[in-house]
Amino acid sequence: MGHIAAIKFAFSYVDELVIAIGSSQTSYEPDNPFTAGERISMIKDSLNVDPKIDCKKTLIIPIPDSNVHSAWTHSVDILVPQYDAVFTNNAFTGYLFSQRNIAVKEPKLLNRNDLSGTEIRRRMMNDIKWVHLVTEQTLKVIERINGVERVKKISNLSHHHKI
Repeated sequence: MGHIAAIKFAFSYVDELVIAIGSSQTSYEPDNPFTAGERISMIKDSLNVDPKIDCKKTLIIPIPDSNVHSAWTHSVDILVPQYDAVFTNNAFTGYLFSQRNIAVKEPKLLNRNDLSGTEIRRRMMNDIKWVHLVTEQTLKVIERINGVERVKKISNLSHHHKI
């Protein structure tokens, strides 16, 4: 739900939006349990049913991380169409783009205590109510891939083996 709110915020400034799926090379890790493809499905399916969002004006692109922080924004330039501004709540990402004089805007965070991936995964691991924090379409993807079990399993394995 937080991502959908951020997307609507961005659309109050721009006509077209590229949605970057960050850390796209990672999956099956405690902080990124889902694949880029699964994350794309969650977002695309959620946008498709939202009458306030024109999907023809959105593009979802996976972006891998880079160990060379100063070069990472340039890799984004190569992977996405031309852009005028970056919307992010990640201070480090914002800093990297602002260093290149690219406009950075921070979406207002909606109910951040509950609507964070970290909190939602914590609730999944501890069997605390969480489904009200995600869209119906995201829930369907998570159920289809047995996502809650994956989150629990990965968490348990990483605690034992320090991935």
